Amino acid sequence: MSTPETHTPDLAQIEVHGMSRQSFILRGALAAGAAYGLGAVGPFVSNALAASSSSDVDILNFALTLEYLEANFYNVKAKSVGLSGDAAATAALFGSQEQDHVNALISAIKSMGGKPVAMPSFVFPASSQASFLQLAYKLENVGVGAYNGAGPSLTSPQLLAAAGSIVQVEARHAATIGLLTSQPVTPDGAFDKPLNKNQVLADVKPLIK
Repeated sequence: MSTPETHTPDLAQIEVHGMSRQSFILRGALAAGAAYGLGAVGPFVSNALAASSSSDVDILNFALTLEYLEANFYNVKAKSVGLSGDAAATAALFGSQEQDHVNALISAIKSMGGKPVAMPSFVFPASSQASFLQLAYKLENVGVGAYNGAGPSLTSPQLLAAAGSIVQVEARHAATIGLLTSQPVTPDGAFDKPLNKNQVLADVKPLIK
């Protein structure tokens, strides 16, 4: 059987180490996997959770891993590529906001009696400001699609509202990066597209060791 074409081939170069079974879900996001993302989620794809019985805690841990990815991308990787000007200021702002997402998700998971997933280590294929911004654009936009795909699986209206507030910020991040790189701020037109299961799994396979 042939392997599905990777939805975002550039993201397939991201390596994720120290994966647990829960962290496996990150793979779908990176190609959300925040980010991750993200960025990502960086790096929240319901279809990537495979089993329809996945709990809200499972989904939040998936979202947390995406946010670990994106926070690491902006707070750690950005410092090694020599960002300057608007790019440096944008990365600093986004890094702070992604860390806020991390902290909020950890609190939510603990409040539900769950255990927050540990942060994996990441290796991002970016070595210059141009390649960093290009990867940021991809991570943020894939992350938006990932959140859109996962939202319907949340059973708690409060968590769904919280996820909605996060995805709005991720979309604004994506639009800002689009402006910095002269790329479309709404790449899918008037409606964002959620990532479906096949697209996610196609991106997952190249990222798993």
